[in-house]
Amino acid sequence: MAGKFEIYKDKAGKHRFRLKAGNGEIILASQGYVAKAGCLNGIASVQKNSKIKSCFQVKQTKSGHRFNLVASNGRVVGTSETYKSAAACVNGIKSVGTNAAKAKVIAA
Repeated sequence: MAGKFEIYKDKAGKHRFRLKAGNGEIILASQGYVAKAGCLNGIASVQKNSKIKSCFQVKQTKSGHRFNLVASNGRVVGTSETYKSAAACVNGIKSVGTNAAKAKVIAA
């Protein structure tokens, strides 16, 4: 099963997307966008930048590791969950690279 981008509105009424792997796991989540068009642009940015290693910024937190996917303008377009190990975080990055380019966009 292929990955997919789900677009939804949060409690504040902003548009967000989440990239899900083929197994249904959320592997990347966006910020809130005022307009749906901005959300769609964020998805396009993920699809464009997900194969570029330098666009991923790994951060260590108190509870593990997480990464941000950053666009060419330096803005964060997606954030991962927190992983317990650095190896799991690297696998999450690989999963974004594998799933994002061909993921279908659907409304949740």
